[in-house]
Amino acid sequence: MSQFTDHAQRRADELSKYMLGILSGQSGAELVKEYNLITENFIPADVVAALDLMFDQGVDIEDMKTASNKLFNILFKTLSSYDSITPPPNTLLDFLIKDNKEIIDHLSEIKPLIRNINNNPDNPLTYAALPKMASAFASLQKVSLHYTVMQNVIFPVLESKWDKHQCVKLMWSFHDDIVKNLKLTIESLKAEQFDLKYFNKISSLVFFNIHTIVFREEKIIFPLMMENIEKSIMHEMLGQCHEMGLSFVETVFDAGNKVSPKDQVESKTIKLSTGEVSLEQMEMIFKHLPIDITYVDENNTVKFYSDPPHRIFPRTSSIIGRKVQNCHPPESVAVVERIVESFRKGEKNEADFWIQMGPKFVLIRYFAVRDNDNNFRGTLEVSQEISDIKNLEGERRLLDW
Repeated sequence: MSQFTDHAQRRADELSKYMLGILSGQSGAELVKEYNLITENFIPADVVAALDLMFDQGVDIEDMKTASNKLFNILFKTLSSYDSITPPPNTLLDFLIKDNKEIIDHLSEIKPLIRNINNNPDNPLTYAALPKMASAFASLQKVSLHYTVMQNVIFPVLESKWDKHQCVKLMWSFHDDIVKNLKLTIESLKAEQFDLKYFNKISSLVFFNIHTIVFREEKIIFPLMMENIEKSIMHEMLGQCHEMGLSFVETVFDAGNKVSPKDQVESKTIKLSTGEVSLEQMEMIFKHLPIDITYVDENNTVKFYSDPPHRIFPRTSSIIGRKVQNCHPPESVAVVERIVESFRKGEKNEADFWIQMGPKFVLIRYFAVRDNDNNFRGTLEVSQEISDIKNLEGERRLLDW
């Protein structure tokens, strides 16, 4: 991915100019003809490079979605016929592709239910199927596990290995759209007054965007990974995927003679200003704290995360060395950057947020890390599930335990 010939650069330029032309209101048919989009043999690497060019020019993420959707529609046959390497059985990409098939199968099972209610909108019996549809869409919410693996296992490696990797920002934004619209679809099916027009609008976005993501994974990302990501790295990624789990497919992973974390920990004692502990004790302390901790240094690079048994937000070892901007959906990056810069400039020392995640009520806090001379040395993210704490009343003293 690091070496592009002049010919490859020209193809990427043509694709980016097509998308920019679409956004400026030019005729799609004329642009297709001008840039030979039908006759030119474009390949996955051309698309990745073209999207990078779009991001470099500061194109808005929503405009990127619109333009890229039109581009992929034009290049559908070309990319579908690309002679890619087939992933071997029981490897990372093989499991991800199988998971995609299950996801599409779930959509196929829902289609007849949607068709029935649209064909018989005036029949009261039709609406008796709404709970079944809500249940089917609720089952589909497991798709978020697939996207979590992509965001936390696949994307960090692509960022470290590929010169052109900003396409992952676009995919992450589509992930968030799917999760959001799935939730809205289920809510619409459970509403007291069912709005068929609204339901069709939201659910169609779910269908379209899921198919969009599956195509981009299997016709762009995965073929390029087969070409230029080492098998040893893919195997490590499979191990991380196996720990996190996919939406509908059980993975198989052979760790071989992997050294256990305990065996890797030295017996060296860490002397601190308030005491001393061994490395093993330090790891145990972080593991048993009822909070998630992530430390980002002054250069915006992730250096450490804690690994308690039930993390609120998933983390894998791939995050180490990743820029903090790449650890968040593109829509929220600007907010993260404002927080970090306010810490860096000494304007603020902390920022608090709280969100409802299903039954969980999560408090997310950012703290500026400063040394004894008050120099900015990074940012600490601390997340905690506080539903029980939020509901505390009265007192319980130590002797009442």
